[in-house]
This record gives sequence, structure tokens and C-alpha cells, in this order.
Amino acid sequence: MDLSSVTSLRAARSRADLTLGPGETVLAGGTWLFSEPQPTVTGLVDLTALGWPAWEELPDALRIGATCTIEQVQQAPWGPLTGLVREAADSFLMSWKVQHVATVGGNLCLGLPAGAMISLTAALGASVEIWTPAGEVRHEPVAGFVTGDGRTTLRPGEVLRAVDVPRAALAAPAAFRRTSLARLGRAGAVVIGSGSTVTVTASTSRPVALSVDDLEAGLAAIDCWFDDPHGAPDWRAHVTGLLAREVAAELVA
Repeated sequence: MDLSSVTSLRAARSRADLTLGPGETVLAGGTWLFSEPQPTVTGLVDLTALGWPAWEELPDALRIGATCTIEQVQQAPWGPLTGLVREAADSFLMSWKVQHVATVGGNLCLGLPAGAMISLTAALGASVEIWTPAGEVRHEPVAGFVTGDGRTTLRPGEVLRAVDVPRAALAAPAAFRRTSLARLGRAGAVVIGSGSTVTVTASTSRPVALSVDDLEAGLAAIDCWFDDPHGAPDWRAHVTGLLAREVAAELVA
């Protein structure tokens, strides 16, 4: 879609270039930004010019750059989790052309209940690194970063820099389940298990982590079932329970 209100485009070459002027917003893959009208946006600041690595192997984490594409993230050194990452990436039903452009950071910042990278990184206990306009850095778990449908803790002028996946999660047992109303429909529920934790997304407005040892109580306590054309809350609660029990049984086994 043409953004007829945009009159400027500049490349961010350093952190100083991330200071946004009136009407400016950051641009990474742009697959959502260009998908609908943005009448309040008059300028774009291209993050890809910063040259952030798609991924880096840190001593205690696998760091995924915010501008890493969905295609690139599947090529990172996930080890035994390679299949899980591919399943998560495919669960959003984006075409290979979109996966080639859409970014991990963009997927998280949108905060959509069915966000593929939200499901994956929240389940693996990942944390986000956020750059603030004051030049500071803050970190928080992905599960807390996404607070609701289209809502995150990102404040005006802040930029998501990276997602850090703990190395312990790369070696932990994992399991994946997904369902939707239609075979090729938007996910109605995504349940991913890692270690002793079962994480629910898509059926809830925000990620919910449950303990395998107290699964039934955790399911009963969920108070944020999502309601949209891709599934009613009672249906989502029912199928999520079924999938969560399957995932928990697989982890225990």
C-alpha cells in the first residue's frame, strides 16, 4: 500500500539517528506498516541501515537481532529446536515472500495474540533488549513485554534492539501444538512446552506461562481468553486445555 502521508525517509546509521521527529516512525521489514493506511505517519526511519547481525552466539544466550527476518531466524543455530522454530514460524501462515522480509522485532512489537515470534520467544523464556530515547538500555521478559492484543510495554521513542534466548532453553525438552478453525486459518491456539513450562498464546490476548506440575490450576486461572473471528473464548479455552495436556505429557515423557 502507498503511504501517501509519508514525505521523508532516512536511514539510521547510529543510535543518535533513532531520535524520532514529529510524525516519524521506525521501519524494519514494513510488512505490517505498508499493509494498511498510516495517516499519522509522515516520516520513516530505516532500522536495517544500522547493520545489526541477524543473530549472535553470546556466552549465555542466542541473541536474535530485531531486524532479523523470519526467514533468517530459522537459519540460526537452534540445535534440537530447529524443527520447533520452523513450526512456530509457519504457524502465522505468512507466505515465504513475507517471511523473507518480515522481522522478529516487528512481530514482537505488533503484540498480536497469534504473533509467531511472540509464541516462540515467550515459550523459551527469552527477554528483549530495549533502547530508550535517553540513551539507556532496559531488559524484560517477552512474556511481560506483550501485555495484550496489540499492546506492549514499549514507550514512545523506544526501539527494540534484540531478543535473547537463554542457552538453557536451547537444550531443554520442547513440544509444539497448534490449532485453528480452518486448516489454513489464523491460529486459534498455540501451545509450546519448554522444560517444565507450558506457554499459551494465540488463544489468549497475551502470553501465559503454566507449570507442568500445576497445569490444571493454571488453566483454570487464565482470565484473558481472546475473542475474534478466529475463535470464541469458550472454544479457545477448550482446545487450549486439550493441547496443553498433550504438550505437558510429551514433556514429562
